[in-house]
Amino acid sequence: MYKIVITRKLPEKALASLKKKYCIDMWESEERAAPREWLQEKIKGADAVLSMLSDRLDEELLEGANRLQVIANLAVGYDNIDIPFANKSGIRVCNTPDVLTETTADLTFALLMASARRIGEAAQFVKEGNWKSWSPLLLAGGDIFGKTIGIFGMGSIGEAVARRAKGFNMKILYHNRSRRTQAEQELNAVYTDFDGLLADSDFVVCLAPLTEETEGAFGAEAFQKMKATSYFINAARGPIVDERTLYNALINGEIAGAGLDVFENEPIGAEHPLLSLKNVLALPHIGSSSIQTRYSMMDLCTENIDAVLSGREPVTEVK
Repeated sequence: MYKIVITRKLPEKALASLKKKYCIDMWESEERAAPREWLQEKIKGADAVLSMLSDRLDEELLEGANRLQVIANLAVGYDNIDIPFANKSGIRVCNTPDVLTETTADLTFALLMASARRIGEAAQFVKEGNWKSWSPLLLAGGDIFGKTIGIFGMGSIGEAVARRAKGFNMKILYHNRSRRTQAEQELNAVYTDFDGLLADSDFVVCLAPLTEETEGAFGAEAFQKMKATSYFINAARGPIVDERTLYNALINGEIAGAGLDVFENEPIGAEHPLLSLKNVLALPHIGSSSIQTRYSMMDLCTENIDAVLSGREPVTEVK
């Protein structure tokens, strides 16, 4: 019987179809990531792995997986997997695109709105008993309607965020590796270079994949080109941003605030410098975290695994 290693505890109903046909070896914690030593040992006898974005499946780990046929990553991103080595070894790699697009766009736009209107600060202000009276500029934030949004990374999630921005009568700028003519026609999105995006946007929203080209793209020079009244939103990958220079940009008033769902090294602790700033709204990487979407992602992972182990083509293979 084929063996499937699962690196985080998943609900029983999400695994029902696999358990009927395969042997399941699952890390028994929902909150704590499987130790590398555990995965290194288990992967030796695995035919399939259902992995999380937090699992680093590099050459060192994969070279001991002589039976491995497929990795199903519970994420649309796959920068945690050594794709060239997997391809060379004949291991199929699958992700979960499309099913999380709208949910992640919801969270991204919510993060944008909450950052501008200081929702996190305001909620804490009330809970801590600090609301004593009304005043004209009490927790005054920035406007959203009619402003300019600049989207860095105009993939499917970027386009979904742009559709939401259109509903707020926002001017839509974007920068991408290639032009998105459909978005230009349907959403009146305007392509611009990176410097133009930074200089002209009231909200700079990072939704690009992590690649050699995008890693560290938002450093000191980038933040200095942004408006002092602008907000930076990152719902993509943490390493695209140099967090030290983001911190400096915020304390020096180079930008007005930041909404972050991702960080360079996750998870972060309460001592992280960015968490000391009132104009930072930080979330624990929950972009696709709705119940319906997460179950859809699990279903797609199990479908991909079953397809490969049954000799069929996977549904969403990374090419």
